[in-house]
Amino acid sequence: MKKCFPLLFLALASCGLFEDTKLVDIQKVDGPCTIVLKDGSTIEVEGSIEVSKRYKGITYRDEEGKIWSLFEDEYDSYSCGN
Repeated sequence: MKKCFPLLFLALASCGLFEDTKLVDIQKVDGPCTIVLKDGSTIEVEGSIEVSKRYKGITYRDEEGKIWSLFEDEYDSYSCGN
């Protein structure tokens, strides 16, 4: 039992590491959404988008199901909802 205690303590202490490293920084926003690109064109997304709170990147799926990502310097804004 004494040998297991340090391992148990280490396992429980490491659970907080995920929170400290901000591995959970994705915000899911329900669609439909409109993304305005830097050149003024728009992308209409029927489904939801995911926005990284840390890097401000947007990930979405097109009508064929293909995944696309936009970085903060590629878009001006986005809006979602009816």
